[in-house]
Amino acid sequence: MPKRVLTGVVVSDKANKTVIVRVERRVMHPVYKKFIMRSKKYAAHDETNAHKTGDLVRIEESRPLSKTKHWVVLSGGAPVEGRKVVSAVEIDQPEPQRTRRTRAPKQPANPE
Repeated sequence: MPKRVLTGVVVSDKANKTVIVRVERRVMHPVYKKFIMRSKKYAAHDETNAHKTGDLVRIEESRPLSKTKHWVVLSGGAPVEGRKVVSAVEIDQPEPQRTRRTRAPKQPANPE
């Protein structure tokens, strides 16, 4: 069975060789049918202490390394700009182009 790979943002790098990564996902609300963000934090092994708070990283499932650490950092290090957090879904897909819809100008009723 393949190992899971997730993408998230480092929220803590205070421990030695360990980073805490927040992974966000979008789920549909069962009643209101709106998409809402759910997040979960994972402790991941960072052998070289290379990743800092705010970096976007990919983590892979591994054997248990400690009581709470079951993930290993694969790659990453690009800081996330601003408050917007990039999720794994947004990384794999290009951003769609958005266009504004405008109404046609109103025509006068009597052009006399």
